Amino acid sequence: MTFTTQPDAPSFARAPFFHALAANFIWINISEVFRYFVFVMPMMRDAFPEVPDIAPMNLPVFLIWGLWDTILVLAATFIPWLALRQFGGTTRTALIAGTGVWVTIFGILWLGLFNMYLATIGILLAALPLAWLEMVVAALIVWWFCFRSDVDRG
Repeated sequence: MTFTTQPDAPSFARAPFFHALAANFIWINISEVFRYFVFVMPMMRDAFPEVPDIAPMNLPVFLIWGLWDTILVLAATFIPWLALRQFGGTTRTALIAGTGVWVTIFGILWLGLFNMYLATIGILLAALPLAWLEMVVAALIVWWFCFRSDVDRG
């Protein structure tokens, strides 16, 4: 019996996927920092002045935020890649996949915060559309690097 190597690596291991992952790492981190410091932090502090040190930024929070961003980047890259691969590499599929990731991650997060009276409608109206834009752009980045040509590159 002879063993041969497969000429193709698994699709997710090809360079376009890793380029999309790197681009999403940059995009999502910029977007998250912007949304937090420009909108969420000031709005949380205005809405909940009685809560000491709400929406802080210190070393423990920064480290947890790094873990959050890592999980978010992986989900915002891999899930749209799977959807684009399964349902067709179109911008429509990317928009739907990005919206799905947004609802799953940010919809649950902010709905839970609102349900526990830790967010206001105003905060939701500022944070959710920006988060949706972030996830849709992340899915379009995956489309751009991996699926924009007629040939599935991966």
